[in-house]
Amino acid sequence: MEICKQKKNIACCVALKDNLIKQFMGLRFKKQTNLIFEFKKEKKITMDMFFVFYPIDVIFLNKEKKVIELKQNFKPFKIYTSKNKVKYAVELKNGFIKENKIKLKDKLDF
Repeated sequence: MEICKQKKNIACCVALKDNLIKQFMGLRFKKQTNLIFEFKKEKKITMDMFFVFYPIDVIFLNKEKKVIELKQNFKPFKIYTSKNKVKYAVELKNGFIKENKIKLKDKLDF
């Protein structure tokens, strides 16, 4: 799967995590990879970085796939709760948000 912004591919080799077990495991004990978490309905979510040994960026999207929240440099062994209800959470390499100039209200496609 790929992630696109304004029809331009900005991330490839993205894995979809759409069930509770896959979401729980996420990046735990894994090498850096790009992940999309899809939830059954929009809701506030809590993410943790337990047993993830590198920082990441997280983009939170609503059901229209518009950026509603950004978390940069999410560090290992920390916890974060979204301020908004989200349908998708996209985990990417640290610095991705800045490098790709992602901002609130951007629309992403995948």
